[in-house]
Amino acid sequence: MSKEATLELEGKSYTLPTVTGTENEKAVDISSLRANSGYITLDEAYGNTGSCVSKITFIDGDKGILRYRGIPIEELADKSNFVETAYLIIYGNLPTRAQLKTFSDLLTENSFLPENMKFHFEGFPSTAHPMAILSAMINAASCFDEKVMRWQWGKVKEFEAIAAKLISQTRTIAAYSYRKSHGLPLIYPKKAYKFTENFLHMMFSMPYEDYEIKPEIAKALDLIFLLHADHEQNCSTSTVRMVASSQANLFASCSAGVCALWGPLHGGANQAVLEMLDEIHKTGDDGSKFIAAAKDKNSGKKLMGFGHRVYKNYDPRAKIIKKSCDEVLTKLHISDPLLDIAKHLEEAALKDSYFVERKLYPNVDFYSGIIMRAIGIPVEMFPVMFAIGRMPGWIANYKEIMDEPKSRICRPRQIYNGAALNHYVPIEGRK
Repeated sequence: MSKEATLELEGKSYTLPTVTGTENEKAVDISSLRANSGYITLDEAYGNTGSCVSKITFIDGDKGILRYRGIPIEELADKSNFVETAYLIIYGNLPTRAQLKTFSDLLTENSFLPENMKFHFEGFPSTAHPMAILSAMINAASCFDEKVMRWQWGKVKEFEAIAAKLISQTRTIAAYSYRKSHGLPLIYPKKAYKFTENFLHMMFSMPYEDYEIKPEIAKALDLIFLLHADHEQNCSTSTVRMVASSQANLFASCSAGVCALWGPLHGGANQAVLEMLDEIHKTGDDGSKFIAAAKDKNSGKKLMGFGHRVYKNYDPRAKIIKKSCDEVLTKLHISDPLLDIAKHLEEAALKDSYFVERKLYPNVDFYSGIIMRAIGIPVEMFPVMFAIGRMPGWIANYKEIMDEPKSRICRPRQIYNGAALNHYVPIEGRK
């Protein structure tokens, strides 16, 4: 028997249905509330609002659980890779050997950008942020493909090729944006390389000297992509869904997701970690003074990369990536004062009762930033790495709306608290 909720307003009772998810998540369906009562619900920042019913990702922040399509993130990190996980997220099941080959081949075939697009990169100033270039060029890329521009909403077969093209070209655009910002010539992708290896090649190779791709580096970066592949209805994913609800094309919708991800409170979080470490280093501190200041509410200091809005326990991705971080630093024999400070902060915060009691554990942003610095990826590229990894999740959410026959354009309501009825006054009579 389904449960119902009763709401009393102005002497009248309204019965509202409830919804229960497969993991016993519960919601009150208020879809008909305004039509029946004239009331809407107010929930700034949507902290308690479920904007959709989704089959893609499950998170239990209290228990530290993250699953893609029901599969624990720990299993995928240990046994899968980014490309296979991307297929799982988008299409809802682990691919067969044949399906994985087809998908991988599509990624390889679509890794090149149209030659005319290269001239667009020249139009950006050298100071342009890579995220600005990424967003603009993803949108522009749709103009060079008639399939994308003429694709009709709901055409599933064509969608498979378009989705693969977006994932692959996002990686190429990202590498090109890095090369542009550093005044380096563009490097073409190589069909012989796998997804992540190809990215490293396009980032760091020189015209007559290929970058030496170390397996531990490729594995660590692939893991970062995998761990960021989806994360429920965060700011950028919700943005993609909202734009997609208007039936905008896939490239345009995901370009909007890049813009939302750019913010320091979202995709720029791991960048903020490195900026914090740099600030600590410049003061000659090993992190001890900064930790003491972070515990003082009046100091204005905040320990970046610790704690998470969703996870009230240890971020499950952080546990996984910590191991990878330790392996990379050990194998590369890197000596970096910022990384030394990071390790000190980690050790101190995990033992300090102030942070332990508040469950302010290191999160995935803390460790991913350390790994990317060790690899040689500059700070301004950190949110770009996030965007590459998150692309399958955005595409899956787009597809979920596309596959829903009753999908509607998103149109939130508001409570107006501006001036009451006013009237126009000619300029001569204005004070």
